[in-house]
Amino acid sequence: QVQLVESGGGLAQPGGSLRLSCAASGFTFSNYAMSWARQAPGKGLEWVSGISSAGIDTYYADSVKGQFTISRDNAKNTVYLQMNSLKPEDTALYYCVKGYTPWGNIRGGGTQVTVSS
Repeated sequence: QVQLVESGGGLAQPGGSLRLSCAASGFTFSNYAMSWARQAPGKGLEWVSGISSAGIDTYYADSVKGQFTISRDNAKNTVYLQMNSLKPEDTALYYCVKGYTPWGNIRGGGTQVTVSS
């Protein structure tokens, strides 16, 4: 049974940083690309970033390029999202996804990120 458990969300001030983690289990983690997606209040699901199975290739939405960094540790079955220079518009529920895109793939329950002064 695939499980994806996100953590690390919370309240951050504009300009601050947060690091999200996603612990994966129930599948061979190192065989799969992983990604992060988010959903802001009243808006649709947005793909944020993806990483290849070996962690060599990374991809970012234009809205977070240069601001967020995705990484993974296959020995720990964990994928991360380092978020810097946070803005109020980054406020959303952030999901970890098994695969490159959130549509049609399994995702976790999400972790809330709120950026506010």
